[in-house]
Amino acid sequence: MYDVLVVGGGNAALCAAITARRAGASVILCEVSPPPLRGGNSRHTRNLRALHPGPTQVLTDSYLEEEYWDDLNRVTGGKTNEELARMCIRASQHAPDFLASCGVVFQPSLSGTLSLSRTNAFFLGGGKALVNALYREAAKLGIVTLTDTEVQHIQVEEGHATEAVISHCGFPQRIRFKALVAACGGFQANRNWLREYWGDAADNFQIRGTPYAQGVVLKDLLAQGVQQVGDPTQFHAVANDARAPMEDGGLAMRLDCVPFSLVVNRNVERFYDEGEDVWPKRYAIWGRLIAQQPGQIALAVTDSKAVMNFLPSVYPPYKANSIAEIAAMAGFDAAKLEKVVADFNAAVRPGTFKPMVPDDCTTEGLVPPKSHWARRIDTPPYYAYPLRPGITFTFLGLKVNEKARVLMADGKPSANMFASGEIMSGNILGQGYLAGFGMTLGTVFGRLAGEEAARHVRN
Repeated sequence: MYDVLVVGGGNAALCAAITARRAGASVILCEVSPPPLRGGNSRHTRNLRALHPGPTQVLTDSYLEEEYWDDLNRVTGGKTNEELARMCIRASQHAPDFLASCGVVFQPSLSGTLSLSRTNAFFLGGGKALVNALYREAAKLGIVTLTDTEVQHIQVEEGHATEAVISHCGFPQRIRFKALVAACGGFQANRNWLREYWGDAADNFQIRGTPYAQGVVLKDLLAQGVQQVGDPTQFHAVANDARAPMEDGGLAMRLDCVPFSLVVNRNVERFYDEGEDVWPKRYAIWGRLIAQQPGQIALAVTDSKAVMNFLPSVYPPYKANSIAEIAAMAGFDAAKLEKVVADFNAAVRPGTFKPMVPDDCTTEGLVPPKSHWARRIDTPPYYAYPLRPGITFTFLGLKVNEKARVLMADGKPSANMFASGEIMSGNILGQGYLAGFGMTLGTVFGRLAGEEAARHVRN
């Protein structure tokens, strides 16, 4: 019998486990992956978005609640729980200090193309270093950590969880506990589940993070009367390099060329405004946009003027001295692509190019328009990048209240179940995404879930 069972092994789970243990609870944590791959999607991250009233050692200027809320509200299109969102935003001020107390080291953001130095605190060594620091702290506190351990079923009776059926290194076991924290992510790596909403298109989705996010506990708890939240078709997905691995490619496979390119689908048609807003507020809509295109494939085309304005790709871009050659290399119709580029160039209006902020370089009479960073694509060599949807995590999840306590289908709080991280992201992320917010969500609700689970045990 343990006081608290934490299901999951990423940032949200570890924050919950450490907080509960520091509050005096005995804690066992079950992580489905083997030790080298522990940490879920967190090992692929690099920063979290944090409120701060003034400059810090790693953040510039200030980033206050109303601006943070406005950023989040705009990317979600208002599909969010404002009470929970604002609570998370306010608590994010203390997230860096908590992580630092666990041995996580931060660094100032690098100068360049991401425009995040004011809003996001970066982990020195990235997500892998963060995960390792949190596991070291967990071990120091005496938290029992099981890897290669799949939680297959949670026994729930009238909103009260009593035990977990697990497979530990292939052997069946049971764990009894007084409180449960579910922090084991969404179902983004479960293609059969994705096909229920996306059909065969799901076969073309690249899973950016852990292949272990199968949604086993999520499905199990929903089947036992936990209230569902979030649109099952919505997810955090980016424009990924079409040549990337189908699983576990991580951050390096994301392409940041879109704002400085024109993007066409397989029919060689533009389908969205590439310059709608700065990239950290728009990069996570492009995965879904590409997922809705024929064959789930797109091509970003630019020229030598723009190629230094975004992070370089892992795989070299297609490069040629004519648009027709670029089209041939990518397998797209050359005549159509030449016309799209010509029409785009004709619509570009003069302006002052400012790559880091919305500028006045725009198009006129073009549908869809390009609102910012529109410059003629006319300076060879030309470059092109093939794009596919890269899914990070799904938004279908468990509904929670302001104490991170899971709600049952009748709206009443469960007796002893809590949730944090991606498995409850749909409470705040109805659609869209804001750079670094996933780690904020995991840290804030992980701490809250761990604190409330320990309080439940004491009471």
